[in-house]
Amino acid sequence: MSYDVVTMGRVGVDVYPLQIGVGLEDVETFGKFLGGSATNVAVAAARHGRRTAVVTRVGADPFGRFVRRALGEFGVDDAFLAEVEGLPTPVTFCEMFPPDDFPIYFYRWPKAPDLTIAPEELDLEAIAGAGVFWATLTGLSAEPSRSAHHAAWQARAAAPHTILDLDYRPQFWDSATAAGRAARLALPHVTVAVGNLEECFTAVGERDPHQAADALLSLGPHLAVVKLGADGVLAHTAQQTLELPAPTVKVLNGLGAGDAFGGALCHGLLGGWPLERTLRFANAAGALVASRIECSTAMPATAEVLAALEAGDG
Repeated sequence: MSYDVVTMGRVGVDVYPLQIGVGLEDVETFGKFLGGSATNVAVAAARHGRRTAVVTRVGADPFGRFVRRALGEFGVDDAFLAEVEGLPTPVTFCEMFPPDDFPIYFYRWPKAPDLTIAPEELDLEAIAGAGVFWATLTGLSAEPSRSAHHAAWQARAAAPHTILDLDYRPQFWDSATAAGRAARLALPHVTVAVGNLEECFTAVGERDPHQAADALLSLGPHLAVVKLGADGVLAHTAQQTLELPAPTVKVLNGLGAGDAFGGALCHGLLGGWPLERTLRFANAAGALVASRIECSTAMPATAEVLAALEAGDG
């Protein structure tokens, strides 16, 4: 089977509070949702009608069964999902203090199953043939996952739309220096780099958005996308630079916005859209999810994003 989008990396169960502005010690009710950045991007792309699959791992436990069921409900193929004996499916908690404070707590011990993906386990034909292959920096934080990612990129040497989400989470790394080194070794193998300003700084040591984008391009990608939160988004290619403002929205939980942006970015790239149209669409998708508590179940369908764009005059 051929896929429009194949993602690889983090999966888990988000156990998010259903109360805003309350610390975890005082939360009384929670919701349970499919989670993990790479998985959320696959869900987001599926909501736009794309054939998607995620390469990941779960524990042989009830939460692992929940992940498989949820993927099916979202229309994401679980053909590349496997169970790992002896490791629990990760669980993630967060707190919500809008508009810009969302502490997140990962339970991925003693090791996350998705970091055990080995090169020999990959369906390289499916990965090479996908319209978009999306991976995250987290997948480079441990072996054998790091080698598996490089094997996937080698298989896609001649393919367009190979995306690295810089998705830097300090909890998963020995140091920011190690994460930056891993990013710089990966960037020559991808065509698109996406990250917020802090993630870009980790990768290339630049805090100015334009300089960060230029530094990313110098390492190999054809497109660098720097997400600037409330200040919008910046995109650089060799031919053009675009800066777009962020949509106005009442933020409840900003944690899923980047994944919604990612799935929408995949959709626009696959559609051959002009860069500005793609970024406006992705911006709107991210804003919609930021206005909701959950992540995966909040991912908007294409019609909803277009309606939001129309309501905001494009």
